[in-house]
Amino acid sequence: MFRRTLVVAVATALAYVTVPPPVGDRVVRVYGDLAAAEYVAVIVPGADTTAATFDGGRAKRYNTPGGGARAVLAEARALDPGARLAVVAWLGYDSPAMLSLRVMTGGAAERGAVELRRYVTEALGGKRVSLLCHSYGSVVCGGAVPASGVADTAVFGSPGLGVSSAAELGGTRLWVGSGALDWMREVPKLWIGPFGFGPDPAAPAFGARPFGTEAARHDDYLKPGSESLRNLTLIALGRSDEVSGG
Repeated sequence: MFRRTLVVAVATALAYVTVPPPVGDRVVRVYGDLAAAEYVAVIVPGADTTAATFDGGRAKRYNTPGGGARAVLAEARALDPGARLAVVAWLGYDSPAMLSLRVMTGGAAERGAVELRRYVTEALGGKRVSLLCHSYGSVVCGGAVPASGVADTAVFGSPGLGVSSAAELGGTRLWVGSGALDWMREVPKLWIGPFGFGPDPAAPAFGARPFGTEAARHDDYLKPGSESLRNLTLIALGRSDEVSGG
């Protein structure tokens, strides 16, 4: 019923909706020593992220870019106290509101992808970069990754990447996490005109590597002590052989 209702609503909206240009906040903050880092993880958040919710303003602080970055950095130090990892919380695009038609279209993601690719190639050159992309942020990453030189891209709670398969992303190694209690699992993964972001990256045919998330909810992937946080940190450290499967 949920799928049918959403499809009908989107199809009806196509007849008369125009998507306005975005106006939002931009914040990019580094956690750890970027100059000395060998590995860099870039957290790309999803919808409803503003300066006010960049590092607070939510019940679960690890579900903010800043809180998530600190959680990854702490996990890395627990796994390897000598790890030369820096984590960037990157809100370099105009995140759409969750309750808006913009969140179902790729305009904000396309503009954000240009900025993210520029940041990775110009500010992080010479580092081993991994993108950790949550929800709508995974659409941004899907557009940014080709020709960016990113080693690993991990998407979680993703509505789709705007591509048909992992092969379209070039040489990056694509990981996908989909928690058993994540409501995003029930959202149809498709394209209807300008709405939607294509097939489910968690589907086996897409070609991504699954990583374990236990029964994560949509806002729990960077929760301290969770399997998903450990796996995302291992990906950021280039320790792919230790990542548990989904």
